[in-house]
Amino acid sequence: MAMEPNVREVMLITGASRGIGAASAVLAAERGYDVAISYRRDSGAAETVAGQVRAHGARAAVIQADVASEDDVERMFATVDAELGTLAVLVNNAGTLDLQMRLDEMTVGRVARTLRVNVLGVFLCCRAAVRRMSTRYGGAGGRIVNVSSAAARIGGAREYVDYAASKGAVDTMTLGLANEVAEEGIRVNAVRPGIIHTGLHALGGEPGRVDRLKAAVPMKRGGEAAEVARAILWLASDESSYTTGSFVEVAGGR
Repeated sequence: MAMEPNVREVMLITGASRGIGAASAVLAAERGYDVAISYRRDSGAAETVAGQVRAHGARAAVIQADVASEDDVERMFATVDAELGTLAVLVNNAGTLDLQMRLDEMTVGRVARTLRVNVLGVFLCCRAAVRRMSTRYGGAGGRIVNVSSAAARIGGAREYVDYAASKGAVDTMTLGLANEVAEEGIRVNAVRPGIIHTGLHALGGEPGRVDRLKAAVPMKRGGEAAEVARAILWLASDESSYTTGSFVEVAGGR
């Protein structure tokens, strides 16, 4: 679905106040999208990203939402409808993890929180997007890009087995949904970032994790959020028009 000259398509990026989401929002604005930026807690960071989006001549909407809440997700999408218009691209970037530990040390509460955000959140956002994009509902089609993780392949042993499992669920959801809506004008794909320089590692209690693990990466370095953003924007673009149910590895060969 190509954009008409001087008409910006609308992209919603969840968890866009930092890291991969923020880099994707700015790159999307550079490439001609209006951008809805969702965040959970840090309104200041989200507004900073919105300012960078607007500096590229794009419109920006800043929306507080917990993607694990059905009411919040419905309100978020309704706000995008009202403030920016027809949604063309959804990027499911919001995610969480907890302190590094073995599975046998994890509490049920911790695992439930991880699954609510990383799995239920993606489900709720995909459902809301399909109801807007699908030709079955009178929509004009669209693209969904899920942010998975190389952890879905590697397993996260001794650190984040619950996080890795949640991203494995995102991979399965990506494949299933892609097949469901392929004839309805919607492409669904995912990126699998590897060890990327973002603030997510601090949530796990090890801000320097990238430096510790980079020797295990064939390219011998951690990735940058902008490198993941470029893969996301490719999947959102017409350049990937025959790509659905696919995964782009952004992991330095790991």
